[in-house]
Amino acid sequence: MTEADRIFERFPPFIREYIFANSWESLRGVQIAAARTLFQSEHHLLLTSGTASGKTEAAFFPILTLLGERPARSVGVLYIAPLKSLINDQFDRMEMLLEESGIPVTHWHGDVSASHKRRLLESPSGILQITPESLESMLINRSNDIVRLFGDLRFVVLDEVHTLTGTDRGNQIQCQLSRLSRLIGHQPRRVGLSATVGDPDAVAAWLAGDSNIPVDVPRFAQENLRWRLGLEHFFFQNDDAVQSDDRKSANPQKSAELDVGYEYMYDCVKDKKALVFSNSREETEYLTATFRQIAARRREKDVFLIHHGNLSAALREDAEHKMKNEEQQAVTCATVTMELGIDIGRLERVLQNDAPVSVSAFLQRLGRSGRRGQPPEMMMVFREEDPLPNTPLPQLMPWGLLRAIAIIQLYLEERFIEPPREKKMPMSLLFHQTLSLLAASGERTPRALAEQILALPPFGAIGKEDYRTLLVSMLQHDFLEMTEEKGLIVGLAGERLLRSFQFYAVFKDSEDFTVRAGDPEKGSAEEIGTITTPPPVGDRFALAGRVWEVEELDIARRLVYVHPVLGKMEVSWPGDYGEIHTRILERMRRVLAEDTVYPYLKPNAAHRLAVARELARNTGVTRHMLVHLGGSTWCLFPWLGTRSFRTLRRFLHANARALGISGIEFDGCQYLTFRMEGEREEFVRALARVSAGGIRTETLVAPSELPIFDKYDAFIPGELLRRAYAVDRLRPDEAEARIAALLAE
Repeated sequence: MTEADRIFERFPPFIREYIFANSWESLRGVQIAAARTLFQSEHHLLLTSGTASGKTEAAFFPILTLLGERPARSVGVLYIAPLKSLINDQFDRMEMLLEESGIPVTHWHGDVSASHKRRLLESPSGILQITPESLESMLINRSNDIVRLFGDLRFVVLDEVHTLTGTDRGNQIQCQLSRLSRLIGHQPRRVGLSATVGDPDAVAAWLAGDSNIPVDVPRFAQENLRWRLGLEHFFFQNDDAVQSDDRKSANPQKSAELDVGYEYMYDCVKDKKALVFSNSREETEYLTATFRQIAARRREKDVFLIHHGNLSAALREDAEHKMKNEEQQAVTCATVTMELGIDIGRLERVLQNDAPVSVSAFLQRLGRSGRRGQPPEMMMVFREEDPLPNTPLPQLMPWGLLRAIAIIQLYLEERFIEPPREKKMPMSLLFHQTLSLLAASGERTPRALAEQILALPPFGAIGKEDYRTLLVSMLQHDFLEMTEEKGLIVGLAGERLLRSFQFYAVFKDSEDFTVRAGDPEKGSAEEIGTITTPPPVGDRFALAGRVWEVEELDIARRLVYVHPVLGKMEVSWPGDYGEIHTRILERMRRVLAEDTVYPYLKPNAAHRLAVARELARNTGVTRHMLVHLGGSTWCLFPWLGTRSFRTLRRFLHANARALGISGIEFDGCQYLTFRMEGEREEFVRALARVSAGGIRTETLVAPSELPIFDKYDAFIPGELLRRAYAVDRLRPDEAEARIAALLAE
């Protein structure tokens, strides 16, 4: 009997029937590897395998088998996912698998009804699917009930683990698991799932946390890549960004709805079940509205849906259900919210608007298509404004196209995926967990609190003196209070934070206004989503791919009542696009320098790349990092990722006088320009002098600077914020190496 046969025989009948019902002829490698670890050891497990490879089933088949053989006396499995939509999807899938098992499954997040949650509280058992925010609420508000709920917890399953490592949200989960294990007196086994992990050993170390339990990371033979991939490029010239029903005088030849790039994108997904990804909510909104305009002008059916974090749960779930419906044609324009592992059945094509920011995002988005035996299929489309005769050299480069090619080639050639980021001084999370732990456990002496908090895995690099500085500040601002017995408790300001349900989330949120459409007096005010800043009554804004006119503002209750109007508008939300790795920028330089013909480039894209390569060769961009643009203007192409570019930029700014430069400007991490009256040789000699001792990142943050980025940074002492910025947002080694290369040119 083979190992696969032995594993299959151990599975209970309901799992075997599930396998037969799905017409699986044999267990997959990932399923055998997962069962081997979970059946034959007490180790944690990190499963990294491609999208739609059966990771979820691979983890749960042996977990459910073990639960069936020895039922848990409490919740037996805790499944933590970063998105509500992912939990909803997995809940539906688990219900099907568990229909005959007798093992209950409960999903728990902000959109789940109280009655559904009450059943678990009354009889804790089976599987609990939960978000980090809801788990934080449990640890605070049900601290005395944790042992009853989780006392016999056997497994913790972390889905899409690549989105958690190195982030405050992931570090919050590490804190939660550590606190939970202390309360229940044992370490449940951890199972991490992801399709895209750049450094499995680093992720395994993160998954282990402070549990002191080994993590098995099964390795699988690399599959032969079968992709249907195409990249196309268009120039556009659009003078009018707003078209609405009362703008009859607009020139139709210059309106966005006739933009050739948008028309091409529309045709890419016409008559297909497709996902259309953009890198921001703004682009997603605008693209959805554009597709709807094109459909109306062509007198074709509007099948376009939208999915992002500022939409109401009802609209997001409507898009998910329609995408899962095999009989219904639907095209959903989405952000990262549809990038993760929601099973939407057979998807015919993925369309990417401009380039993704990472190899990981590219693979996740590509992997949404091509399920059920078909190769993944993606089109990327790039739109670029027609350059004017006097356009500066760096703005003549098709940066999005170059980044997309670099991302594709890095994976094809090396299977490169970005390694997880590390955050050594997560001060906002430290503030949050200090309040959370005191709210849950009550009074603690400063020494006992420090010992407990600093022992949590994310805070290993934070010294006692830094934590003392934070505690003193929290006392001074009434977030903490000291009792007569010299113990610490939550203060009045801390109580105000804790009273809000928004406290449970460690990611930054805004005081958004809820948008409702309909007649509130008749009880027909459908929730559309949220916006950050409401316009005045009579003005218009875009949301859910449509334009709305404000009828009424209820500032006290943060409500905006609207009605729909025809047209299209741009919209803006705060936020950034994420970090780009240095390897991508370096490969972009090679794309310009080499003569390789990439088979996935369509005619326009191939021609655009050829023009860019010729320009790069003629101007020396591929041979020299420092290029003279004429007059006193110079341009530096350092080919560095976000953090290293930021470090170099700050270093040059700090030493601008010694270097003889001024007016430093930059665009992303692609290039920076400055004015310099002297010669190149003078600059190089000066750069050699100022960089001789290396880059000390702490000197690149001004004493008056308050680098506020994360949710509770506004409550952190400035000296700690500056130190955290220097440690976690700057990277000197790559910047120093690039300076050395520049000096050697």
